[in-house]
Amino acid sequence: MRLRLICVGQKMPDWVSAGYLDYARRMPPELSLELVEIAMAHRGKNPDIPRLMQRESDAILAATQPKDRVVALEVGGRSWSTERLAAQLENWQQDGRDVNFLVGGPDGLAEACRQRAGQQWSLSSLTLPHPLVRIVLAEQLYRAWSITRNHPYHRA
Repeated sequence: MRLRLICVGQKMPDWVSAGYLDYARRMPPELSLELVEIAMAHRGKNPDIPRLMQRESDAILAATQPKDRVVALEVGGRSWSTERLAAQLENWQQDGRDVNFLVGGPDGLAEACRQRAGQQWSLSSLTLPHPLVRIVLAEQLYRAWSITRNHPYHRA
């Protein structure tokens, strides 16, 4: 089973790439974490935001497969504890489908992405910079996996 982080934005600072890769590399081969970067639509003067969001969403959805499970990261989504995420991860593994986590651009995800998602998850009620979301998500997925395997990484 693969976990795929599909997010809008490319050319991240080195600290973002290093942080994400540190946790992605810790994941076991049978539960690999893959990053799919979608180019952000150019926002010039007086941009047509709904049109740009739609363009980004079309690219995000094209990166998913029809059989994949999709989780949209949304401020208005449900908040999960780490333990709840670990339980979700176990359920997803039993299901066997790849899981795609969708992260929109600076204006969020278009309605089409939210509709495609079987779940909407909020990492925090705080507004997080999109580059930081990559690291937080990768760390939390690793932590959740460590809980499912009684690995000493998580100390609650």
